[in-house]
Amino acid sequence: MTAAVYAQPGSGARFDWGLTGAAELGRVCAALVVVDVLSFTTAVEVAVSRGMRVHPFPWGEQAADYARRVGAVAAVGRRQASPEQPWSLSPAALSTAPVVADLVLPSPNGSAISAAASATGLPVVAACLRNARAVGRWLRRQGYGSSDAPVGVVAAGERWPDGSLRPSVEDQLGAASVLDALSGVPGGLSVEAAMALAALASTPDVPAAVRGCVSGRELVEHGFGGDVDIAVQVDVSDVVPLLRQGAFAAA
Repeated sequence: MTAAVYAQPGSGARFDWGLTGAAELGRVCAALVVVDVLSFTTAVEVAVSRGMRVHPFPWGEQAADYARRVGAVAAVGRRQASPEQPWSLSPAALSTAPVVADLVLPSPNGSAISAAASATGLPVVAACLRNARAVGRWLRRQGYGSSDAPVGVVAAGERWPDGSLRPSVEDQLGAASVLDALSGVPGGLSVEAAMALAALASTPDVPAAVRGCVSGRELVEHGFGGDVDIAVQVDVSDVVPLLRQGAFAAA
């Protein structure tokens, strides 16, 4: 098997997982869609819809230094949020926090993938359940989805304690929702994309599935059920966050 096969050649919409999958699709696709439902891309949609520019950054202490360099506010972890520092990875917190012009929003998955993908120079879009259909419409209008201008849809997934990728229900369903909106593009779906889409077809109640999956239950048990409530709102937003010059803003 040649390395080219891993890029799912010949199809207009392709699907893969995590940072490595994003790097592979980034070599050959004309645009990338990053999906991290719980919670990076949901948080991005909420913040961008309120007029903030969101700078992705890998998880780590260097985020505050980066924020100072670019003149932005640095978000903190959910548990570190306070009245003085209300900006965090929590979509619920970002829905009520004061609006700032620029926000650095680190996370170990979706944000790290987005930051790495920005180096490719490709259009990078943040998608979640809230805006999946709007993202699909926008991609079609821009002419993406042919075999000559394929779209790569990347489910961020979670991480096991050893750092390895843990595929997640919520991101597969979020990615599948984008792929559903891309069904019928000229280049068709790769086998991987079609199989991801099949998960959506077999899930009669997407919000219930996300609430009941490991990631959803984990957030609820840690007191962040409000984040799940916001994340499971399906197709309620027309905002398409597009990564330009290092930050997500409305396309």
